[in-house]
Amino acid sequence: MKSAFVTVGTTSFDELVACVVANDSLQILKSLGYNRLVLQIGRGTVVPESFSSDSFTLDVYRYKDSLKEDLQQADLVISHAGAGSCLESLEKGKPLVVVVNEKLMNNHQFELAKQLHKEGHLFYCTCRVLSCPAPVSLLLLLLGSAKILQPCRNCLLPRP
Repeated sequence: MKSAFVTVGTTSFDELVACVVANDSLQILKSLGYNRLVLQIGRGTVVPESFSSDSFTLDVYRYKDSLKEDLQQADLVISHAGAGSCLESLEKGKPLVVVVNEKLMNNHQFELAKQLHKEGHLFYCTCRVLSCPAPVSLLLLLLGSAKILQPCRNCLLPRP
């Protein structure tokens, strides 16, 4: 079973949760062979319902004492840019796509994501990147690429 894990940590990041459970995102995940998506949604107000079918399972929860098991089982991690979540994912050696929550004060998540990307550890994006040729979710671009971690280079650059 090929699994993707999404974590927002202890905060609320409804944009990320909504983006990853959007039909387009789920279809891309399925087309890439993923048949399980686990969402850790923190204290957000967007609460997708868990479901299971013959071809796909969606598990949703707010918090656990440890994300270790979910990280261990994941073939791909999509995370907010919290330092703890990033470092724990990288320690497990998992492919990591970090989604920066631009609504946070001082945009400190962007600085961390930018530096870790510069060092070759991860790819990062926002839920919506306006500097792309058309407003499009960079998460969809990342997931839609054949190797997942081959996104549009222009979309990884900071907005002007």
